[in-house]
Amino acid sequence: MPHLHLSLRNDDGEPREIISQPLTDPEALDLLRSADIAGSQLVPWGSNYTFAVLLTSAQGSEHLAIYKPQAGEAPLYDFPDGTLYRREVASYELSKLLGWDLVPPTIVREGPHGIGSLQIYVTALADDEGSLFWRKQNLDVERMVLFDHITNNADRKIGHCLRDERGKVWGIDHGLTFNVQPKLRTVLWQYAGCEISDQLQQDLVDLQVRENEVRDALRPYVSPVETEAFFRRVNFMLQTGCYPELNPRRNIPYGW
Repeated sequence: MPHLHLSLRNDDGEPREIISQPLTDPEALDLLRSADIAGSQLVPWGSNYTFAVLLTSAQGSEHLAIYKPQAGEAPLYDFPDGTLYRREVASYELSKLLGWDLVPPTIVREGPHGIGSLQIYVTALADDEGSLFWRKQNLDVERMVLFDHITNNADRKIGHCLRDERGKVWGIDHGLTFNVQPKLRTVLWQYAGCEISDQLQQDLVDLQVRENEVRDALRPYVSPVETEAFFRRVNFMLQTGCYPELNPRRNIPYGW
């Protein structure tokens, strides 16, 4: 994720950098729900309108967030109109239920341009590895791969994979998820044909045991038929025990 800053200035007219402290999940959710949106700036990401916004709490703390209004979503032939922002939140809820914490805290909230998703901004780690990290096989990367398979992520670009300053792995931009039809498109191919790690298979089994809780969590954000398709994908991954082979004609994100 590129570094973001809003065009804010101090009293003396000098540009002001927003330096935010790391937040726990409950702290981030409270901030997203209750903070004032004090500034908004359009950022050029993809075909949908995305805004960097400044959140200011009642205590005066500041934090950047990413706001994606429903009104800024471009119509797509293969996703129902006006639903992408809800899929962002569904992805966060699922990540939390799995205990993987891959998706930054995300909620539905009214903003300057109407209803949309609001997600805590994560500052990406500045290092010299770049995309090399994402070609490796390790549990952090594998969680992302499996998450994309079960959510049917149609847009896993390398720019949607990041690590923060502590090295924690995050995934962003989940508007194109939970489609009923197979839509997987990803740049993370290193697990194609490999067995799913035992630990991650157990996480999926635990998710099945909590099926009612999962359905309740997803109900506000995706349709019942999309939820059924999600559980079919989970079952398929457990039954096969491995990642499917990928097709270079069908499973590459647009633009790659």
